[in-house]
Amino acid sequence: MPINPQQNKKNALAFYDLMFNKCEPRAAIEQFAGDDYVQHNPHVADGKDAFIAYFERMAREYPGKVVHFKRAIAEEDKVVLHCHQIWPDSDDYAGIDIFRFDANGKIVEHWDVLQVISGPSQNDNGLF
Repeated sequence: MPINPQQNKKNALAFYDLMFNKCEPRAAIEQFAGDDYVQHNPHVADGKDAFIAYFERMAREYPGKVVHFKRAIAEEDKVVLHCHQIWPDSDDYAGIDIFRFDANGKIVEHWDVLQVISGPSQNDNGLF
């Protein structure tokens, strides 16, 4: 099956929306993840079960959390999402998430980098 970057981009957006905004990480993993799920975020353990447990806990602890997608870029087997994460009663974040897809169009690896949105800026360009 040939790699389809545009379909992978749609799937990454749908996966993140289902997991984060709709608070359904189990459904997101079941629908969009491959056989293995490698995690590079140091706060989340490897594997699908660890991902589900972490985001089920986040849904309980931060009801109303939401992510807004600012950009989505797809190339070969990778998709990059530039996001604004809003965590009620906590910090907001500018984030970059990188997903690697397998040959079947399923997510098998994830990296992210998060920056707290705070304080004045030395420019008027914003983070998004």
